[in-house]
Amino acid sequence: MKETLYLTNDLAIVNYSAGYAQNGDMLLNSTTFSNYVHNYIDYLKDTHEDLYYFALNGKTPREATTEILRLFRMMRVFKVDEIESQYLNDKKRLLEFVEEMYNFWKKHQRFAVISVGEGNALQDMSFVSADSSFNLLILSLYRSIEEQIMGRKNKVYRQLQSGTNAAISVRKNKTKLSAKYDKLKDIEFINSVMLRTPMLLHPKSNKRTGMFEEIDTNPIEEFTGTPDEWFCYPCKIGTLLAFIYFHRDFISSAVSLANLFELANEDECSKKPDMIVLFGNEDGKDQTTFHYDKEEDVWVGCVSYNERVEYFGYLKKMSLTLHNVRKMQKGWLPIHGAFVEITLKNGKRKNIMLMGDSGAGKSESIEALKNVGKDIIKDIVVVFDDMGTIHLEDGVPFGQGTEIGAFIRLDDLDPGTPYRDMDRSIFMNPESSNNARVITPAAPYEIVATNHRIDLFAYANNYDDKNGLHRFDDMADAIATCKEGKRMAKGTTQEVGISTTYFANPFGPMQQEEICEPLIHEMFDAMQKNGVFVGEIYTHLGLDKENREGINVAAKELLNFIEKD
Repeated sequence: MKETLYLTNDLAIVNYSAGYAQNGDMLLNSTTFSNYVHNYIDYLKDTHEDLYYFALNGKTPREATTEILRLFRMMRVFKVDEIESQYLNDKKRLLEFVEEMYNFWKKHQRFAVISVGEGNALQDMSFVSADSSFNLLILSLYRSIEEQIMGRKNKVYRQLQSGTNAAISVRKNKTKLSAKYDKLKDIEFINSVMLRTPMLLHPKSNKRTGMFEEIDTNPIEEFTGTPDEWFCYPCKIGTLLAFIYFHRDFISSAVSLANLFELANEDECSKKPDMIVLFGNEDGKDQTTFHYDKEEDVWVGCVSYNERVEYFGYLKKMSLTLHNVRKMQKGWLPIHGAFVEITLKNGKRKNIMLMGDSGAGKSESIEALKNVGKDIIKDIVVVFDDMGTIHLEDGVPFGQGTEIGAFIRLDDLDPGTPYRDMDRSIFMNPESSNNARVITPAAPYEIVATNHRIDLFAYANNYDDKNGLHRFDDMADAIATCKEGKRMAKGTTQEVGISTTYFANPFGPMQQEEICEPLIHEMFDAMQKNGVFVGEIYTHLGLDKENREGINVAAKELLNFIEKD
């Protein structure tokens, strides 16, 4: 990225490597801040006409910008009554202008980037310290100008996130990809991430539409990105290495991955990835596709540039789709569900795996279990909360996870749940009544990527009015129920009402049924031989999400199972 400040209607990215103001005077004298004020005045033309003409004061926008910045610089030296300026003839309006200029900055999703190892002015300064100083600089500059105009100190000080919402350090990276992927070689890799949590994001889209389609051509052939506009989030999804390349317009989604997928280190990034994601490719196709490059033995996914893909589910699910098809190649069965290790205060421990499509009640059942068992449960370890796998070792089925966090619907949780870990969480459109979400850390990577035996496997049924927990007498019935993937859709995608998805998993198994089918039979046969409880849990969430009685009954029966020897 070359610009010092990249500014759109709702996104701001500050490039500390291109220029960094160490104090208010440097900021007020910078071309970057001048351009920002000019953009703000243009913004007022359509949003606040009175302030717009106050700012112009008979001048052009560029001339007005120069005069206003001159006034601000003088305020750093002189008292207001010692300064001559037409803007000071109406201090009330000037104060409003300054406050709206501050609000204009805050209405953007704000990020900072710094390149490491390039000999820039901040090469010896921690990017976290640099960003914290920038946050304090913006806040103190705003307050000093505000208090000068008012002629008094503030009575109440609120320490807001005035600088950025998050910051990243990036570096050059040499990969083991062939010349076929040379278009990607100069794109910088994220080295570290700093999140100011709780972080509130407001993506334009609130749900995912369409399906991920496997294609015969490699998306890299139509990749249009440049190193000036793209970054890479390298991460570990389960035990697999993923290079997630993204257009900077989607930096809010990419940075949010820090709460979901373990960031890979420099040594890990020197290896060839198992999968590559190209997110926000300006190919004009409006597609979500993936492809297997046999020559390189790498899966490549591509999401076309579109405002709707701001919804985090696009980035998350494309990444997990590639994970799942890779794992099926290796003989592992992807599970769309939740898997937790429950330890009671009396020492008993059971591993519970629930399966089901979006909105079936997997995460909600775990939350209900926490509540009904709060007096006897000592600890709950989350192995996965959306996507995991089952594989065999010496005939024994084990479960592993993919994510170190959880991407959860707010209205599916008990009112207090989202706030327990809010100091570490990322909220997306929390004010919305339609699919508001939170991304919260769930488990250390060492737990996610470790083998865990399975004691109970249950399909989450949100559409039947039956109660509790039911065990399948015939494994063929269990397989049939899971393969049908039936659920009552709840609005997280374009589906409504009763729908079915092969194996309740549209992220790999549905696209590759012929590969997934024998794995299902192999894993269910192994669970039966190893005495795993295979059943169905009735959550009722598709019938009435406000009525928690059904899911509480199911949670109590889960707790009874755990308490048994």
